[in-house]
Amino acid sequence: MTYDVTKSDAQWREELSPEQFAVLREAATERPWTGELLDESRDGFYTCAACGAELFQSGTKFDSHCGWPSFYESVRPEAVELIEDRTHGMTRTEVRCANCGSHLGHVFPDGFGTPTGDRYCMNSLALEFTPES
Repeated sequence: MTYDVTKSDAQWREELSPEQFAVLREAATERPWTGELLDESRDGFYTCAACGAELFQSGTKFDSHCGWPSFYESVRPEAVELIEDRTHGMTRTEVRCANCGSHLGHVFPDGFGTPTGDRYCMNSLALEFTPES
């Protein structure tokens, strides 16, 4: 896929913290229950921490008790890119920012009780939160 925002690793390293670089550019995962946005409950929008693209609305966030911020759908289907991930001896669906290709987390079909049945399990380090004014 061709992304609207493309930068070298050196450029990303200048703009992101080492922890954000590991998650967003190297597909690392933050430890569960440690993310700053896990308990965020205000109205607002979640954007990509790398490029600022709008990804999720607060109204789609729910407590999945998994240790990471969870959403049942993205703000628009084209806001995220879904990629088959066969790492770690399992098959999952990776979620990337469609604007810059940064790793956000994974989506699972176990969002029981949500309108879509999906659980977008995102890393707090991959997101920025902007409260509604």
